[in-house]
Amino acid sequence: MQSGNSIGVNGVTARAVVDRKSGELHRRLLSAAVLAALALAAVYWGGLYYPLLILAFALVMAWEWDRLCGEGAFGLSGAALMLVAAAVVYMAATGHHLVALAVNLCGALFVLAVARLAGRPNPTWIALGALYIGVPVLALVWLRGDGAFGRDVVLWLFAVVWATEIGAYACGRLIGGPRLAPRISPKKTWAGAVGGILAAVLVSVAAAEVAAAEPKGLLLFAVLVSGAAQGGDLLESAVKRHFGVKDMSRVIPGHGGVFDRVDGVLIAAPVTALVWLAGGGIASWR
Repeated sequence: MQSGNSIGVNGVTARAVVDRKSGELHRRLLSAAVLAALALAAVYWGGLYYPLLILAFALVMAWEWDRLCGEGAFGLSGAALMLVAAAVVYMAATGHHLVALAVNLCGALFVLAVARLAGRPNPTWIALGALYIGVPVLALVWLRGDGAFGRDVVLWLFAVVWATEIGAYACGRLIGGPRLAPRISPKKTWAGAVGGILAAVLVSVAAAEVAAAEPKGLLLFAVLVSGAAQGGDLLESAVKRHFGVKDMSRVIPGHGGVFDRVDGVLIAAPVTALVWLAGGGIASWR
């Protein structure tokens, strides 16, 4: 039989757990709201604001990646990663997209050389970070460069990724069921994956109505981009599991690192750019 003191202690402990979880949720929501507002404002206004925001995110991700691969320490290879990321953003923002791609590819080799000369652990992994960061950054800057059309495409991209995350989380929690990839991310379910895609489709239906566009191609495109975003989430989870960490960093209260917040966009953005180049899906917006 439990004593009154034991029951009282258990009650206090339970309240402390609830309060802590509530505080974490509030921090998470506030951080998400601030980041979303900054992203949407930068996309809408364009100009220098957008590439500067992309640059800031890219530099933080370079720092996170070098620390992740470098056993928690930031080294000379991280500075090289930052340099490559900055060069890619600059070249893309000034309209030299092919040069930016070449800089990115050569930059990965440069980072590999620096990592090896500096005696950094996991030099190949560190070099891969140049592509993991640089290709999405190039895609995001290039997509926004097409005036009002580019603005609308990037806004749609962000809306699809965010809707996917919200839909996947909600359906996963409410429905549960079989796990999607238990060895990589045990909490993700097939129900959540389907819910994320449905949420992305609903957002795209609204976007097609607003843009007076042909919805069929856009909806198929939304399914593809939503799947890519979820693949990006799983990819980052697999990387973190490989290195035995929970979060990339703690720079964003309630979310961890920048990588943890934008993992879906990192894959969805290049997919969107490739579809644009192929003339599918979003071509009907014009």
